[in-house]
Amino acid sequence: MLWIILLIYIVVGWFFPIVGWIALICMIGPVLMAAFRGRYWCGNICPRGNFYSNVIARVSRNRRIPNWLRSNGFRMFMLAFIMCMFALQFYYAWGDWSAMGNVFWRLIVATTIVGIALGIAYSPRAWCTFCPMGTLSKMVTSNSQSAAKWRIEVNSSCRSCALCSRNCPMQLAPHTAKGKVAGYDNPDCLRCNLCATACPINAIKSKKREQQ
Repeated sequence: MLWIILLIYIVVGWFFPIVGWIALICMIGPVLMAAFRGRYWCGNICPRGNFYSNVIARVSRNRRIPNWLRSNGFRMFMLAFIMCMFALQFYYAWGDWSAMGNVFWRLIVATTIVGIALGIAYSPRAWCTFCPMGTLSKMVTSNSQSAAKWRIEVNSSCRSCALCSRNCPMQLAPHTAKGKVAGYDNPDCLRCNLCATACPINAIKSKKREQQ
């Protein structure tokens, strides 16, 4: 029920803008954790991600997320655009703690609305494919040896039924790593373990590998 935290934040922040500063936790947390566990924060701790998975999923059309939304070019554009807009607003609010908190609050509300629209039109977690913090987390994950130790392992008993892929909130394809020693190593994997839960023969496991 982590998504309730998001609703409380939005409602309380409307009346008390200084509460907006709490958003820093969800901006710094996922990037720091990515150095050790990849995008684990996104799949297990993020209140907004939880909201998309548990609330928006009920009304989503569950369509394929367009490739351009997850392309590196679009992701870098959104990262730069949102950070620049945030920095500009923060500059004008500088010195007023409440006003600066309101910048955080408006950012969360605006991007959440975008995420809801995309979640309904496409897939619940479509926003997560280009979320700025998710993009930064992916970059950290890709360059972290500690994060690389955590893998989705798909043993040779896998039947390639693709149930794991159909249940992946990021629409990844873990079943394609069948029998591979390195496992499934996509840096956008949220470590949510839904692929393992969906497997009818328990051929998938999320575990920490010893460095070879």
